[in-house]
Formats: sequence, structure tokens, C-alpha cells
Amino acid sequence: MKICFVGTGYVGLVSGVCFSDLGNSVICIDKDKEKLARLENGDIPIFEPGLSELVRKNLEAGRLSFSDDLISSIKKSDIVFIAVGTPTAKDGVSADLSQVFSVARLISKRIKSHNLPCLLVLEIKLKKF
Repeated sequence: MKICFVGTGYVGLVSGVCFSDLGNSVICIDKDKEKLARLENGDIPIFEPGLSELVRKNLEAGRLSFSDDLISSIKKSDIVFIAVGTPTAKDGVSADLSQVFSVARLISKRIKSHNLPCLLVLEIKLKKF
């Protein structure tokens, strides 16, 4: 299966790497080109036991890749996971979902205009209060 993860934070990166290790072709998307270059070189910005090894293994196997090209990546994917940041909103209680909505709008326009069959999944890590 071809899977795209939008966001390479804790949720997107760990999930994407795990899906690639299960044999899926995974593209992890981020708008931060510097971060993508670091990831491609095996420099992992978060700590998760075994993650560095899995990233290297799946990069070498060709099942994992990183990109900043959202449109091209969703065109190549069967499933798109939105795993962007959901920081605490200004009210201090709720989640700021503006990044989620922004990505969802962009993806929905491309899916409609290119008649792309695609399953869109939302992954959110919410803060416990």
C-alpha cells in the first residue's frame, strides 16, 4: 500500500516509520526542508527507542522517503494521514486545529480537481488536562 503522512512530528514520523516497516511504501511530508534533510541522513529529532534504526532500515529498503511536495505525494498515495501539530489554543484549554484544517482544505481541493481516489485519515495527539 502507498501511504502519505503529512507532518513529521512525533505522531507522523513514528507512525510513518512503523507502517513502512510493515512493508508499505511511505512518504512523510513536511514543509521544513532542513528537517527533511536531517531525517534523510538519519538524524532523528525525537527520542523513541529503536526509531533511528527503523528509519535507516526502511530508507535503505526504499519503503520510506521524505518530501516537501504535498501535491505530488498525495497523487502517489492510497491513504493520506494528517498528523500536523495541534498546539493548545489561545484559550489554554482547547486544541488549535488550524494546521489540520489548512492541510485538509488543500488536500480536498487536489482530490476533487484531479479526481483522485483517496482515504483521508486524521491523527491528532491531544494534550491531557
